Amino acid sequence: MDQGAPLKDISIDIEISEEEEEQQLLEQRENNPNDTPGVTEARTKGQDSLATHSNTKAFIKDRDPKGINKCLKVTFEDVIAEPASVRSFDKVWLWSHALFEVSRLWFYRIVSLLLAVPVALAAGLLFAVLSCLHIWLIVPSVQILVINLHWIKVVWHNVLDIAISPFFRSFGKCCGFIRISLEKY
Repeated sequence: MDQGAPLKDISIDIEISEEEEEQQLLEQRENNPNDTPGVTEARTKGQDSLATHSNTKAFIKDRDPKGINKCLKVTFEDVIAEPASVRSFDKVWLWSHALFEVSRLWFYRIVSLLLAVPVALAAGLLFAVLSCLHIWLIVPSVQILVINLHWIKVVWHNVLDIAISPFFRSFGKCCGFIRISLEKY
């Protein structure tokens, strides 16, 4: 390699281009107009379930599409601010700003490198267990209670209508005529 030649940036794009992606989405919508974007039936390998075709560029660019972490958009100016009456040297301010941004970015990257995969795995397992318990244990148990305890609902409704409701209606009518007024002496 020639030492004096300028270095060229080389990028390798292993993803499909945006035009190809849009073309695939249009074809998908034409074939399945009632499907949601990005979801088609998986007809490969005999699968009948729905499979998602993720848009990797959009996924990498917009990592918080629902805006659940808006409170974490913290900038240097949100944390450190000098009033007009008290100012440090300009170089100190610039270096502080640069150090803040760089340390925040790289410390986050290092911590997320160490924790993101284990926490994602734990969260996935937790939600899988909770979903399984909800689907196979909680909902059937509640349905058993609803079906088998219907007679208690009927009896309780009759007790309320016959014994308790007339008492409270009468009490309400008796107390309904009480008037309280405040007078100033």
